[in-house]
Amino acid sequence: MGAARAQPERLRAFIEKEARAVGFDVVAVTAPDATPMAPARLAHFLREGRHGDMRWMEETAIRRARPRTLWPQVRSVIMLGMNYGPEEDPLPLLKRKDRAAISVYAQNRDYHDVIKGRLKQIAGKLAARCHADVKVFVDTAPVMEKPLAEAAGLGWQGKHTNLVSRELGSWLFLGSIFTTAEIPPDAPETDHCGSCRACLDICPTDAFPAPYQLDARRCISYLTIEHKGQIPREFREKMGNRIYGCDDCLAVCPWNKFAQAASEAKLKARDDLRAPRLGDLLELDDAAFRAFFSRSPIKRIGRDRFIRNVLIAAGNSGDAALVPVCTRLLGDESPLVRGMAVWALSRLMDPQVFAALAQRAQAEEADEDVMAEWTGALAEKREVVH
Repeated sequence: MGAARAQPERLRAFIEKEARAVGFDVVAVTAPDATPMAPARLAHFLREGRHGDMRWMEETAIRRARPRTLWPQVRSVIMLGMNYGPEEDPLPLLKRKDRAAISVYAQNRDYHDVIKGRLKQIAGKLAARCHADVKVFVDTAPVMEKPLAEAAGLGWQGKHTNLVSRELGSWLFLGSIFTTAEIPPDAPETDHCGSCRACLDICPTDAFPAPYQLDARRCISYLTIEHKGQIPREFREKMGNRIYGCDDCLAVCPWNKFAQAASEAKLKARDDLRAPRLGDLLELDDAAFRAFFSRSPIKRIGRDRFIRNVLIAAGNSGDAALVPVCTRLLGDESPLVRGMAVWALSRLMDPQVFAALAQRAQAEEADEDVMAEWTGALAEKREVVH
C-alpha cells in the first residue's frame, strides 16, 4: 500500500474513532457538490410557498442550495449522526387526552448544544492533525443536511422527507464538519422505502402533497414551533394533544424495528416531559416557563406560543376540569393566548354558558384577532346546536 493511499485511510480511521468517542453513532464523508438535485428541489419548495413563515429559508436559499456558495474553500463534508431513539413508542400517548405529547427530540436538552459541542471537539483535532481549515454546522445554519447525509451513505430521505437509516431507523440527529482536507467520499445510500406509504397515510393533516414532498404549512411540527400567529382552525382538532412537534411519520416507519434507544444521557427523555398534565402546563407564567424549559429547545418558541399550543390540546381533551384555568387565561396579557383560550372554552363549555361568557368578554376585548376568535367560536357553536 502506497503512502498516498495510506494517509487518507489513516485520516478516515482517525475521524471515525474520534466521532465514536464523543457519542456519534455513524459517520461518513461526501463531496460538497454531491447533491446536484438539491437546488432545484429547494427552489420548487420555496416557489410553492411550502415554507410558510420561514422567511429565512428564502433569504439563505443561495447558500443553502450549494455548500461551496456557503464556503468556497470546502473540499470535503463529514456527516455525522447521533441516535436519539425513544425508550418507548410515542404513538400511544396520543390517546391520553389529558396529557401533552412532546416530540421525542425535545424531551430533554437542546440537541443543537449537545451536537455542536461534540462537533467542535472532532473538528479541532482534525485541524490539528492535518493542518486543514474546518467549520461545524448543526441545522441552524444554511446547510441541507439530509441530502448531504444521503450522499454520504448515512441513510436515505424517505417519503416523509426525513432521513432513514437501515441501522438506526428514523431517530437520528445530524451534524456536519466542512473541511479543506481532501477525504475520499463514501458511496451514497439508495432508497429502501419501496411501496410502503405508512408515513404518508398516518399524517393527521395531510402535509405530504406527494411522496418525498412536504408542505410545511400543514405540518404539526411547523405549526406548533415555527408558526407565530394563531393556528388555522382547520388544523386545531387534528393536532390532538401534540403541543410541540409531531412524531407520527417517524414513529410509524417500519425501519424502526432496527432502532435502539438513545445512549446519550442528555438526549434521554426527562421524566417530567414524557407525559406532562395539560393543567400543569397551562399554569406556567413566563418566569415559570423559562425555568421549567431551561436548556430545552422548547424554550425558544416562548411562553405565549407554547401556551397557545397547550390550549388547543385542552380544547381537544374534553376535560371540563380545565375550564377554570382556561377561563383565567382569557385575561392573559398575550392576545395569542387569549384567542386560543376562547377556542378551548368553546370546546369544553356548554353552548349556552359559553354564549353568555362571550357576551360579557366581547365587551371588554380590544384586540381584533381575539374578537375574531369569539365570532368564529360562536358560529361553530351555533352549527353544533342546530
